[in-house]
Amino acid sequence: MSLQEHRQAIDRLDKKIVALLNERTRHVLEIGALKMAGGEEIYAPHRELAVIERVCKSNEGPITNESLRAIYREIMSSALSLEKTMTIAYFGPQATFTHQAAIKKFGSSLNYSAHKTIPDVFTEVSKGRADYGVVPVENSTEGMVTHTLDMFVESDLKIVSQIVLRIQQCLLSNGKREEIKKIYSHPQPIAQCRQYLQTHMPNVELIETSSTTRAAELAAREAHSGAIASALAAERYNLHILEKDIQDSSSNATRFFVLGRQCSPATGKDRTSLMLSLADRVGALHRALTPFNRYKLNMTRIESRPNKKKAWEYFFFVDCDGHYQDKKLSKALVEIEKECNFIKVLGSYPNAE
Repeated sequence: MSLQEHRQAIDRLDKKIVALLNERTRHVLEIGALKMAGGEEIYAPHRELAVIERVCKSNEGPITNESLRAIYREIMSSALSLEKTMTIAYFGPQATFTHQAAIKKFGSSLNYSAHKTIPDVFTEVSKGRADYGVVPVENSTEGMVTHTLDMFVESDLKIVSQIVLRIQQCLLSNGKREEIKKIYSHPQPIAQCRQYLQTHMPNVELIETSSTTRAAELAAREAHSGAIASALAAERYNLHILEKDIQDSSSNATRFFVLGRQCSPATGKDRTSLMLSLADRVGALHRALTPFNRYKLNMTRIESRPNKKKAWEYFFFVDCDGHYQDKKLSKALVEIEKECNFIKVLGSYPNAE
């Protein structure tokens, strides 16, 4: 085929793609109307996962599965925005990694609302001013985000999905690296890039900021300044990316929770998050965790937090494989409850990432 014939073929295919996308969207809108009439949530993480897995399974190339996932994320985002005016609250200013994670999950067609604190995100979703919230919960190198865990003690919100975002720290500036005299960033990215900074910029002054976005904003204003922040922050503040991937660990990733009001249905590949308060008895924690072993349930994390209302008492946050409605986990929860002052299912959600 000639160049012109290829282009004509693409034009014909584009016309078909547009028609099929509109036909698909009409079906989505009909489903949305049925859901709303039945009092169901519009966003369905389990269905989203099934669609993307099915699409990738049928992919024969040359387009990559990663590209297909990105394309379908925007197709779904566009459909969601037509079904309902949806707002996603997230922690931090624009261009932070939490903002980036929210866009990764929900696409660019929805409304996003930035908030200064993690409690603010919980409040927005609880009061119905936002449909969902996105908050960080764990970094692979720096550990748990304890503010997020503490909020679940009083909140009735559920974890409906999770996002795992690879953290790519970048050195940003308007000048050259050798001209930088001070670097702004949040304490956590500074810690994540400690080795790089000591090796390549040992005499540069490090200044902590409230967020990586704030760091980029300051670096954009001041000469001989740099910031450790995301590529999204570089784009927002018109900074040059002097170097990418300056974090010490190549496997650095952050896990985020999506907050909502209803747990997702079981998919067969789920994770459940629990909060336990144990009775003050010798061996209580051991007895509470024994059912996980008895029913051969994989416990992936346990974290303790002090009870702020009563000295020397602790809450335990536990992640395990399975859905709380699964037969084995359901039986285990009944047995665990006998050893606890109370047990609370924070959410069951697809464990796809």
